[in-house]
Amino acid sequence: MDLKAETAEFLASRRARITPDKAGLPAYGGSKRRVPGLRREEVAMLAGVSVDYYTRLERGNLGGVSESVLEALVEALQLDEAERNHLFDLARTANASGAARSRARRASSASVRPVVQRILDSMESVPALVRNGRLDILATNLTARALHSPMYDSPERIANKPVNTARFHFLDLDAAQKYWGDRWEKIARDAVAILRAEAGKNPYDTALIALVGELSTRSEDFRRMWASHDVRLHRSGTKVFYHPAVGRLELAYEALELPADTGLQINVYTAVPGSPSDDGLKLLTTWAATTLADPQPSASDTRSRKDH
Repeated sequence: MDLKAETAEFLASRRARITPDKAGLPAYGGSKRRVPGLRREEVAMLAGVSVDYYTRLERGNLGGVSESVLEALVEALQLDEAERNHLFDLARTANASGAARSRARRASSASVRPVVQRILDSMESVPALVRNGRLDILATNLTARALHSPMYDSPERIANKPVNTARFHFLDLDAAQKYWGDRWEKIARDAVAILRAEAGKNPYDTALIALVGELSTRSEDFRRMWASHDVRLHRSGTKVFYHPAVGRLELAYEALELPADTGLQINVYTAVPGSPSDDGLKLLTTWAATTLADPQPSASDTRSRKDH
């Protein structure tokens, strides 16, 4: 990806959403203002830097920028935690050595260690999976495999590669909209925002570049959402699934980072005890045990077996 363009468009999009009133500035010019949000000189004033210097930053030149200047931009542009992290990721990448960039280009998909798979399998009554920042599902327990069965059964799934939730969201649109119901738009925007954040961390990841390129080419919805430059953290919340075998499931999720496996996280889903979704989750566990007795292995499992 073009790091300078990524940086320029992100800063410009954040500036465009901040009005003078929201920034506590007098709205000189009234209706004659030619920009939807703040002018560059207004951001520069709020951040305590020169107009020329801020203009350089908004053109994507983050080389040598100090942490104090980045924090000043965070305040001036009223960035949330995810946006702040994204800005710092862009700056860190801009100042990385050529060797570090080459390593990022060559980095392959991370595999899941056997001990992590055993942890997933030990949580028999709840769906649990491991994913990376590209939204590849690298490993699941049986219940999570059952929960995500529409993704595994999708004709858009690439053989011998991990299921990718973003591909399902945008390329198998009818199935995705049935699976997410009226929350499809929100789920899809969240997926794009997670990919955008990952692009800030790893803009030279060839697999990520290929995924974004394919989705941009094949999905108008993805192109529209990608252009917004929104980013978000995926830590906890509630999702509603419409599973073809057990119906509506409202599940809380928690994302647990794996410190020993950079970029990977475990997602665990639970239902409120005694709720209809709790009953549905128990039914899903039974359905998984009877229907998916020999679940299809993940790509990481396949590689591991071949290695041995």
